[in-house]
Amino acid sequence: MLALAANLRAALAGYPPLLETVRSDLGISAGAAGLVQAAAILMMAAGSFAGPALGTRFGRERALGASVGLVGLGSIVRGYPALAPLIGGSLLLGLGIGLAGVLLTGVVKEHLAARAGAATGGYVVSMMVGATVASAIAVPVAVGLGGWSFSLAVWAVPAVLAVVVWIPIARRIVPRDQAAPRIRLPLRDRFARQAACFQAGTSAMFYGWLTWLSPYYQSHGWSSQRAGLLLAVWSVSQIPAALLTPALAERRYRWRFWSLVMLGSCVAGTLGALLLPDPPVVGAWLWAVLLGIGLGAGFPLGLTVIAWRTPHGAASAATSGLALGVGYLAAGLGPLLMGLLIDVTGGFAAALAVILVAAALEAGAILRIGDRRPDAPTAEPADGDAAGPDPGLTAPRHAP
Repeated sequence: MLALAANLRAALAGYPPLLETVRSDLGISAGAAGLVQAAAILMMAAGSFAGPALGTRFGRERALGASVGLVGLGSIVRGYPALAPLIGGSLLLGLGIGLAGVLLTGVVKEHLAARAGAATGGYVVSMMVGATVASAIAVPVAVGLGGWSFSLAVWAVPAVLAVVVWIPIARRIVPRDQAAPRIRLPLRDRFARQAACFQAGTSAMFYGWLTWLSPYYQSHGWSSQRAGLLLAVWSVSQIPAALLTPALAERRYRWRFWSLVMLGSCVAGTLGALLLPDPPVVGAWLWAVLLGIGLGAGFPLGLTVIAWRTPHGAASAATSGLALGVGYLAAGLGPLLMGLLIDVTGGFAAALAVILVAAALEAGAILRIGDRRPDAPTAEPADGDAAGPDPGLTAPRHAP
């Protein structure tokens, strides 16, 4: 599972360091180059919405392997140095990433429910490590292999290897969701909507800072190399938070406490960067670390509470499909809105206000979700068990 997860950000993270080279080689505008990444993220939303149905139809384990296979196929398509295959390959890998993210949540609920926090933190860290490695070696690989397209295509290799390792595992598992009632996206389920608001807030903040942290400090006179190093510090700071915070929340079911602490770290870093961009002694590095800690924990905490609060794997996949789909929509549109505000106002204050609005949305979701203990049932529903508009999404409150 960790090997599969390592492929769910690497292909995305390998593109931004090559963006200016791609623009120069293909003769395209900044908007067209940015569309490549935006297209992938929006397809991640589409994949998240479609993931639950695909897992029910073919079995989550088998569909998960096929989804990571799409990531490999998209990487291969991007190996042809032209705009059309670059966008087409990005659409394919974005779809695969979106599908796999939802299916992974269901797999954790099905097979690792007793340690959902630790398992979720583990595979999120694997995603982050993959992204960190990809962004660090994208340019050297392009130089060594003789072109940016080869650097993008090389990420098909770990995807294919992970699928090869996963196939024997998936074949041994008999899909059970095919006998279960089909569960639609739980639009009318209160907890699912709250989880979607949480993911929308944390995703808008994460991708907003991912896109604009370096440009923000370059606008304050930093060199591109130093601003890139700041972004690296931001990325590395996420790893321990993503690994440890869900496990800490799991120990005594204090999800709300740890979620608010991590959100407070994000808000402190944002306000610090806005009001005192480069303080003496500690400099902007402090704000980058605070942002990295808070944002690194947000995504796994959101997935952990879904694993706790849903009664079986199908419901977990359906709820995470809605939450991640809405989150990726916010991830695609939030940075775009920030860029428009930067163009209109000629500064970053209004853009950073978008981050604070996203934080307020996440805070409201945290307070509403609360700290109810995770529900006990983990078995899949049998035929005829489902009733009502959103069958089997939340267990009764009297469940042990």
